[in-house]
Amino acid sequence: MTTALIIGGGIAGAVTAIALHKAGIGATVYEAYATPADEIGAFLTVGTNGIDALQAVDLDRSVAAAGVPARWLQVFDAAGEQVGQAPITGSERPDLGPRTFKRAALYRVLQDELAARDLPVQRGKRLVDGTATTAGVTATFADGSSAGADVLIGADGVHSVTRQLIDPAAPEPRYTGQHIVYGFTDKTPVEVPADTYQMIRGEKGFFGITGAPAGGLWWFARVSGPELTSAQAAAVTTAQWRDQLIAVFEADRTPAAAVVAATTEPIVGTGNYDVPTVPTWHNGRMTIAGDAAHAASPAAAQGASMAIEDAVVLAKCLRDIADPATAFDTYERHRRERVERLVQASAAMSQRRTQERPDQRSSNANWLRDHHIDWDSRI
Repeated sequence: MTTALIIGGGIAGAVTAIALHKAGIGATVYEAYATPADEIGAFLTVGTNGIDALQAVDLDRSVAAAGVPARWLQVFDAAGEQVGQAPITGSERPDLGPRTFKRAALYRVLQDELAARDLPVQRGKRLVDGTATTAGVTATFADGSSAGADVLIGADGVHSVTRQLIDPAAPEPRYTGQHIVYGFTDKTPVEVPADTYQMIRGEKGFFGITGAPAGGLWWFARVSGPELTSAQAAAVTTAQWRDQLIAVFEADRTPAAAVVAATTEPIVGTGNYDVPTVPTWHNGRMTIAGDAAHAASPAAAQGASMAIEDAVVLAKCLRDIADPATAFDTYERHRRERVERLVQASAAMSQRRTQERPDQRSSNANWLRDHHIDWDSRI
């Protein structure tokens, strides 16, 4: 096993390439977008388990430096009353604690890490076909070019092309009935520390706020709405999102509507999808990772962490097992139960509008947030 094609240059794809590089396997990343995606306003959390997985492939320090610690979770009801508080913990080492990132900042540090390892990224390469044989795999792209390697790894997101190539009968992503909307405001109708998430269970929607390290507030909302195509979601203006969200939250006695009203930066929204289970993860030469294999609602804030875990475990399997099909079987065996459990838990949270994340319940802490990957052990 010497070479891999990685489809998708996001978190899953970049970390997979870096993990394979550490395992002694050459990798090239093929990204559909010709230029880096503009993700203004969107932010995410990498949990303790995600930071732990990054540590296995020497990425923990550089990635952690791009974010800020996430230490506290506070929950409020629609009347503005605080109904819960819990530490966001899972490790006695502060440098392994959860971090909040602006998505673009995390993307940049991962791209820098790819460059530091001389791992090539080919842009403007949208996968349209893939052919697997006993000798290897060939990927064909929309521009007419092709590339070959020993294996192909689809880290191409919830609407994965690779998933459909592996199994044309693979399930389509499931629309959850909600829009997920992100924004940033440099005004502060409410003070929220940068290490704290305030989660508001409104009467008609869910709202989350955290302080930005340089001042201002990052926020997100989950609200019911009709399914939108990508083009339709992109056509919704900031003013339209603002008006819609103010209408959802204005009857609550919380700062949600005021935070939205104070936002003059771009507001971005999209449909919320998940993929509860994918029956077939590989065909012997091609496999999937991250959202392509197990997209979860963002309610549990574990999508990035699970993708990072996938990348490290997959690299270990390909390092330790010569036959690709056997390596992919082992990877699936190590990952399927864990990721599908997370997808189910996150879906339940989305539907009941709570934010009791799986890693906040002491009975569940060991299975999620305290998960450890030992790079030096054989798979």
